Order: sequence, then C-alpha cells, then structure tokens
Amino acid sequence: MQTSDYFVAENSTILETMEVIERGARSIAFVCDGKKLLAAVSDGDIRRYLIKKGDFNTPISHIANYQPKFLYENADVDVRQYMKKLCVQALPILDQEKNIIRIEFERKEWSSMTASLKLPVVIMAGGKGKRLEPYTKILPKPLIPIGEKTITEHIMERFERFGCNHFDMIVNYKKHFIQSYFGDNDISHNVKFIEEPEFWGTAGGLALLRGKYKGTFFVSNCDILVDADYEEIYKQHKEQKNLITLVCASKRVVIPYGTIKLSSGRATGLEEKPKFDFIVNTGLYLVEPEFLDRIPENTFIHITEVIESCIRQGDRVGTFLVDEEAWMDMGQLDELEKMKRKMEID
Repeated sequence: MQTSDYFVAENSTILETMEVIERGARSIAFVCDGKKLLAAVSDGDIRRYLIKKGDFNTPISHIANYQPKFLYENADVDVRQYMKKLCVQALPILDQEKNIIRIEFERKEWSSMTASLKLPVVIMAGGKGKRLEPYTKILPKPLIPIGEKTITEHIMERFERFGCNHFDMIVNYKKHFIQSYFGDNDISHNVKFIEEPEFWGTAGGLALLRGKYKGTFFVSNCDILVDADYEEIYKQHKEQKNLITLVCASKRVVIPYGTIKLSSGRATGLEEKPKFDFIVNTGLYLVEPEFLDRIPENTFIHITEVIESCIRQGDRVGTFLVDEEAWMDMGQLDELEKMKRKMEID
C-alpha cells in the first residue's frame, strides 16, 4: 500500500475512516490536509466512541487525537527504540513542513511477544443448519468445506494464532460424523466433544460446561470467521471487567429501491436507495465462568435471551467492534459463497 492509503480528510465520517483502517490492516489512520499531518485515530478510538454514541456519521475530527506522535525525517534517533519508548505501532515520518513522507510500522521481528492467550474455546456445533440445506441434509454444518478444510478448522486456526489451542465442541445433529472426522483424520487440533442430549438452542448446551472453567474462555458459533486481534478483545474485556463481551460488526444495509415517506396517504418525500448502518452480533463472545450460572439446565434457550437477562440484572455486558469486512458468516447459502470469494477459494 502507498503511504497516502492511510490518510483520511478531516471531514471524513467515522464509517469512512473505518473502511480506510480496514483496508490498511494496521489499526490506524492519519487525519491529513493533503499530506500535512493533523491528527491520528485508531480502531480502538472508534470502538470506544461507538460503544458510547453509536453514530457512524460523526466526523472523525470529533474523536481524533490532535497531538499525534511523529518523527522528523532528519531526527538522529533509532526509530525502533523510539517507537518502543512511545508504545506505538505506527509512526509517521515528517518533513519540515509536517508533511508525511512515510510511515514506520512495527515489524514482527521487533516484537518479543508470542501468542500467549491460551484460553479455551467453545464451539457451538450442535444445530441442524437448516438455512444451509440441502448441504446440511448430507453433512453437519461444522463439516461444510471452505476450500480444502472445513469451516471448523478455519475457525480453530484463527484461535491457534493467539495460543488458544484447546477446543470444546458441543455437538448434537449428526454428531457421529463430526466425531469421526476429527478422530479418524490426521488433524492436530486438540478437540473434546460435549454431547447435547436434546436440541437446547444456541445457549442451552453451555450449561453442560458449568464448573469446567476456572477463567475466561471464548465461545464461537461454528459458521463464522472473525479476523481480529483476539488479544485486544481479551484486553478490553478484562479492562472493562465484563461478564461477557460480544464481538460485533458494523453492517451497512442498502435498500435497492427508491423509498417513499408517507403521511395521511400523501407522499412527503422520496429517497433513492437509502443506506442504513447497524451494529450486529457476529456470534463470537468472550465469557467469564459465572456467565454459565445464568443458563438454566436442560432447557432450550438462545444466547441472546441469556444476554438480555444479564443486562436486566445489571451484569457488565461489553462489546468489541470490528469492521463488516472482518466478519464472515456462512449461515446462509449466499453468505457461504461470499465467504469462499473473500478467502479466494473456488
């Protein structure tokens, strides 16, 4: 990417800035007047604002940091050590007119950090996957292939990048297919199975894990992929002292028609192909063990019901926002094809 690909104008909206950050894949954008540095904004700044306000159309100037860190091109310092001292992952290098001439990014070889989360992961894999019929008439949803691997293996590999390599999979529908696949094939993932005796919805099976975990763990649906920094999710979850953190995505819905506003049967306005922005649940969660105590045993219940109950009781329910492009959902046939295209799989 070019240096200017990380620039946004001062009048850009939060949504437009999120799109720049997502394309850049560096978690930051720089607010500029032409090439002149004015401010910086991170994906964390945006998440914190949206959690409080939720307005994607706010100008980015309202939340940007107008005292950004930078370095002049002729500065006689070690860039690596300077970035470590400032605790920044991106540092713009400026000429004397404060124009950005390049951006230094933290390099992987600079970091002594290793994937160290080592949190257990629960994969909810017991549903019938009716929205994916006729595929799921033959295969259970967790074994639907995305390229040469199943969707479940793609999910596991994303967690393993962050040191999460113990998986508890709640199974029910066609469970023997799933158990045989992971038992008979040369697959290195560490998987244990929890058999749900009846169909208990998207949360009922979690009650079978009560007392199993002493600390924080992830819960993931078996039909979603989320490309995010899982360590950042964990860090925010702990800082906010949440009982559960919902990983959410921004979602823009375009109505493919002109819409009409009516009052007493008369047209009062028209809008061509309006756009609406929402924050939606991705199906990925970070959870404390006490959350399991909120789930009744041997009961059909959805996780949304449990979360709503937690909110009513005053429990801390947090959110971690990712861009729409960072979330892939194969719960429906058209979304399955989109996932394959995104992952460049035929």
